[in-house]
Amino acid sequence: MSNIEFWNNRYQSESYAYGHEPNVYFREWIDKLNPGRILLPAEGEGRNAVYAAKKGWDVYAFDNSSQAKKKAIELAKLNNVNIHYECKEFEDLNLEKDSFDAIGLIFAHFAGSKRKEFHIELIKYLKAGGYIILEGFSKIQLEYQKKFNSGGPTNIEMLFSSEEIEDDFKSLNKIYLATAEIMLNEGLYHNGLASVVRYVGRK
Repeated sequence: MSNIEFWNNRYQSESYAYGHEPNVYFREWIDKLNPGRILLPAEGEGRNAVYAAKKGWDVYAFDNSSQAKKKAIELAKLNNVNIHYECKEFEDLNLEKDSFDAIGLIFAHFAGSKRKEFHIELIKYLKAGGYIILEGFSKIQLEYQKKFNSGGPTNIEMLFSSEEIEDDFKSLNKIYLATAEIMLNEGLYHNGLASVVRYVGRK
């Protein structure tokens, strides 16, 4: 099964795989910032995009799953907000440089060989003074999957370490970076005790 087929299958159900509510860490940081233009890669069914739009952000989101886009647009309509959402791969992005006030990377796990390349590419789209907000599963999550079945990729190369994230975004001013144990309660697939890397940087 291809990556796109996997995600289309996951998002096919009427229920939302990761719930309607935004990620807690994303919400915490978005609430601190003045609304502007935000980019949300690998946005899935739109929970974070819709929350940002409700807070006054101009949202541009993308994902490679057509089912994800469909669900995100439905969620936006349900909440009476507009989001710009495209179905495309990261390699197909053609965005204006220095055009976003924030980028949200919430459980946006790319193939290990592409992670650093994509993260560095994203920095180009950020305005001076703009923020990157990231939360993703740490490499330790493999143990938490076995014990608690709390979600995430099973390929360790797709998981993060604090050192990798710090190096990927070394051109930014680091505001926060930690590996944390948290209790996830996000829909059907992110539930239970988990290990994540959390990061905020400013250009």
